Amino acid sequence: MKALLEILEPGNREWELACSLDSARMPAHIAVIMDGNGRWAKRRNLPRVAGHRAGVEPVRVAVETCARLGIQSLTLYAFSKENWKRPKSEIDTLWRLLTYYLSREVPRLMANNIRMRTIGRIDALPEKVQRELAEAIQITSSNTGMILNLAINYGGRTEIVDAVNRLIAEAREDGALDALVVDEDAIERKLDTAGQPEPDLLIRTSGEMRISNFLLWQIAYAELYVTEICWPDFDRTCLLEAIAAYQKRDRRFGGLRPAHAGPATEAEAVSAPIR
Repeated sequence: MKALLEILEPGNREWELACSLDSARMPAHIAVIMDGNGRWAKRRNLPRVAGHRAGVEPVRVAVETCARLGIQSLTLYAFSKENWKRPKSEIDTLWRLLTYYLSREVPRLMANNIRMRTIGRIDALPEKVQRELAEAIQITSSNTGMILNLAINYGGRTEIVDAVNRLIAEAREDGALDALVVDEDAIERKLDTAGQPEPDLLIRTSGEMRISNFLLWQIAYAELYVTEICWPDFDRTCLLEAIAAYQKRDRRFGGLRPAHAGPATEAEAVSAPIR
């Protein structure tokens, strides 16, 4: 928390929100569906690519803010497997923006002790993009702070299929295919996010009420936070508001309210969702 307060102006809204947060209840892993770039541009009579360009700064702010808050992992949904259906000109712009971001932001990642990783089928990306990603991953690999996962050419269903196929290939190589037992622990060890905490908080911008094939396995018990704000307008205040809302949630993971918390009121008992 102290690291974040160092870059905030005392007394403003960001400062007040940061000071209100409980450092002991921070989400270990935040995942973000960065939606609404096209809508943001359309409202301003601009081409869709203008929205993608405007979305670069919120990425920078979110990454640095989460790192300074001590978040262990931040996963950003940058390009889904289904996004290949978009016009080629838009896709090419996205690759240019990604390589631009990497070339400019690696020094900032190093300064904030951030490790960058990717999830998704990266081998299908343009070779130049693959090289830039590999270089950024290698440069930041010795950092010990927050892990930044960029989900690129990613799909939650595909990730689960790939995890199972890795288990099968490993068992076949060891000559133990007949003895292979696939359970939850085995799949988790082969996911792209293996070794990281599951997302505690999933943020989606632009108001859409769906998860869009994102981290389907990992978000089983994530708290969902949806805002009408489009991604280019999602600033530090918005992020801190999302975390503040998360800290007000009663997370039971399918269990019951702790005994020491006392019984729920009748109204709460009627309205409380079953989880």
